[in-house]
Amino acid sequence: MLNKVKVNQQLFEQNQRLLQHLNTSCLNKRQVKQLLSEILGYQLDDSNQFLLPFYSDYGRNIKLGKNISISCNVMMADRAGIKIGDNVEIGAGTSLLTVDGNRQGLIVIDSGVKIGGNVIVLPNVHIGAHAVISAGAIVAHDVQVEEKNYEEESPCKNYI
Repeated sequence: MLNKVKVNQQLFEQNQRLLQHLNTSCLNKRQVKQLLSEILGYQLDDSNQFLLPFYSDYGRNIKLGKNISISCNVMMADRAGIKIGDNVEIGAGTSLLTVDGNRQGLIVIDSGVKIGGNVIVLPNVHIGAHAVISAGAIVAHDVQVEEKNYEEESPCKNYI
């Protein structure tokens, strides 16, 4: 399974030590940002918010945009890479899995996406801009949002 995705054991172990410190210590906001920046390998934007605990394989294969909200217990198995655009919300307990059995691949989440809690995103998935993924969903294929005219009457109008 992992022979296709090169495992950097030293980076993996370093990341696990940083995550243990991040998730088990009493830290202020500045310290949390500093540890997350070390995990990611670049300075975390001030507009991004993380609720702990947070988990990843390497951390270095995660690229984040701005104004991202990541809830608690999110797992980013980033061996094959994860790219997240601006203004994205990720619910509690969500897993982004870039390696699963014999499958591997980059996960791309475009800007404006909202992902509910306990969602599983499988390898090689692209979630298009402004998509909304319901809680508990398993996302195995690309998700694209069709252009809509929001001036049209809502089909749910009579039920509200």
